[in-house]
Amino acid sequence: MITLHDHGTFLTNGVPQADASISPAEGRRKTMAWSILQAHNVSGDPEKLNIRFDAMVSHDITYVGIIQQARASGMKEFPIPYALTNCHNSLCAVGGTINEDDHVFGLSAAKKYGGIYVPANQSVIHSYAREQMAGGGAMILGSDSHTRYGALGTMAVGEGGPELAKQLLKNTWDVDYPKVVLVYLTGAPRRGVGPHDVAIALVKATFASGFVNNCVLEFAGPGIAGLPIDYRNGIDVMTTETTCLSSIWETDGETRSFYETHRRPEDFRELHPGENAWYDKYIEIDLSKVEPMIALPFHPSNAWTIHEFLENAQEILAGVEADARKRYPKASPKLTDKIHDGGVWADQGVIAGCAGGTFDNIDEAAAILRGGSCGNGAFTLDVYPTSVPVSLELTKNGDTAALLETGAVIKPSFCGPCFGAGDVPANNGLSLRHTTRNFPNREGSKPGEGQFAGVCLMDARSIAATALNGGRITAATDIDYEPVRHPYHFAKEVYDNRLYYGFGKADPSVELVMGPNITDWPQMSPLSENLLVELAAVLHDPVTTTDELIPSGETSSYRSNPLRLAEFTLSRREPRYVPRAKAVAETEAARLSGKEPEKLKFLLDKVGNSDELLKTTQFGSCVFANKPGDGSAREQAASCQKVLGGFANICYEFATKRYRSNCINWGILPFTIDRDTPFGYQPGDCVFVPGIRKAIEEGVEDIPAKVLLAEGGVEDITLHVKGLTGDEKEIILDGCLMNYYAKRAE
Repeated sequence: MITLHDHGTFLTNGVPQADASISPAEGRRKTMAWSILQAHNVSGDPEKLNIRFDAMVSHDITYVGIIQQARASGMKEFPIPYALTNCHNSLCAVGGTINEDDHVFGLSAAKKYGGIYVPANQSVIHSYAREQMAGGGAMILGSDSHTRYGALGTMAVGEGGPELAKQLLKNTWDVDYPKVVLVYLTGAPRRGVGPHDVAIALVKATFASGFVNNCVLEFAGPGIAGLPIDYRNGIDVMTTETTCLSSIWETDGETRSFYETHRRPEDFRELHPGENAWYDKYIEIDLSKVEPMIALPFHPSNAWTIHEFLENAQEILAGVEADARKRYPKASPKLTDKIHDGGVWADQGVIAGCAGGTFDNIDEAAAILRGGSCGNGAFTLDVYPTSVPVSLELTKNGDTAALLETGAVIKPSFCGPCFGAGDVPANNGLSLRHTTRNFPNREGSKPGEGQFAGVCLMDARSIAATALNGGRITAATDIDYEPVRHPYHFAKEVYDNRLYYGFGKADPSVELVMGPNITDWPQMSPLSENLLVELAAVLHDPVTTTDELIPSGETSSYRSNPLRLAEFTLSRREPRYVPRAKAVAETEAARLSGKEPEKLKFLLDKVGNSDELLKTTQFGSCVFANKPGDGSAREQAASCQKVLGGFANICYEFATKRYRSNCINWGILPFTIDRDTPFGYQPGDCVFVPGIRKAIEEGVEDIPAKVLLAEGGVEDITLHVKGLTGDEKEIILDGCLMNYYAKRAE
């Protein structure tokens, strides 16, 4: 099905080859990725990229913070098309007026600075970007990790908010030229096998080993030609879960038809790798051998074929229960009771969002269910089309009626089921979802209050097959149906009648509408000569997701109030983190006010003269995690730590570039330690880093430090800060990105 090759290859005459008539150095310049990246690189150095994007997209969890950062740093108007979508908190009944207050702020910002405003429920962020913003050879930056439009010939990147603020200030996204991995597609999928099946299989094959971490995936091969564009988009959007940096696909007549359908034929560009293009690694996917897949909690890579799962359900679900009990001691997870009456039974099915709610997915789900029933039991099926134009076409061709007749429910365009703000299952419920993620709490449960629910990712086709059997988990390949691909007609007038198009029409006279929850960022101090941090959380999970660092769901409603949102930091993973961090911050506030806290004097006396060190040593909190930052691009995973007085992360490695960048942009030192360095320390232990400011200034990457044990001992440890760019050093020294820009505006 999928074969990984951990060595380089040329693509010669459309086939991977070990050798070619040119060198790998020449061949790497023939990839699609090279041509697009270099066309957007303004550094003059092809190995050190300074990228300027063509357009940007954000949703209502992130755009307020981004605009506030850019505004505080001197922005006067949006220099590139910037779409503000409202698809994440548009249905959250949390916090009174605060969600709609942010939407009103977004519209006023679009008018003031010249943006594109997409009102609530018109479209999910990535559907709008595909429909109206992608273009052949273009690059788009989004403040959402699933910013992926490679199947349309657009290299797209998901990053934290500060990186978008940089673009608004006409600065660049800086990265070393990445490795490029060929994804070579052959064969054709069988009936009943959908894009999520291919995507989940790819994530399973690559995630744990980090095979494509921070690489660009370049899709080519004869298998592409037989894939409809929605199918390609469905695979592409899930490449985020491999932890790759971006993606790009060959384009063809199918891609051209997409642009023609969306009334933008001029934005099509035919893209192919050049002859003898060279790749650092390659992956072969035989689409004909892909089977219907199911990803068990708590990650898309925890995957099996549906048939393997059903044959081993008792053992697999018992393993999920054991994992859940370890994660959530207050909860009483029970999933093995879903095994009865000769099958495994789910409580809920959801087809939604940028991965699941596309026209072709819902159209084929309707074909499977047409004339059937979801049953009269506990099982429910909810369907969220990605945009109003998609919903309108499903209505016109009869799919909406067919699904409603079966007992399914059609809901507005909304990202809620993907991040825990819609369709929260019952306690110990099992939900099947064609969405992007099934991380802990991603379905909206609160394990800290004794709740637990599990999400399994499946393709829309197998979810429909399961619904047809009343909730009994069923692979779509086991259902007798004939898919008929219906042509799609895009109704652009829907957007023209409702959206605000303001690019190029900035009006400085417009006043921003600021609801009472929208607050400015608190002041942040520059990095001091020395640093002392207290461990406020120590997490030894193999990977720590951004959803654990700052939970999604209803907590995101407070996204525009940094202090209030920070109260939720690590709340579902380590509830004691916030009070610990606050206590540290109070001590530092006392030091800054001129007092001499006894706790600090006691600690600093262990490493020198406390009277002198008190004047030059910053005191903050720190998170240790083995591998933090997988998942969402939301900057709050880092900013909330900084708001609470966090000054460092310590880890063996960062899961993604975007989380490390978020830490740097918020002035959080991104320390790593060697893989063979034990870290058996506990919350309350401290780490003293002498001369940290000078080390960052001079680019020192190996930094000696001292661990001050709460029980009294002192131990040596070596910390690393590797690969900082010149700008990143200055951002850390200044305390955060906003300070960096404010200093240069003086």
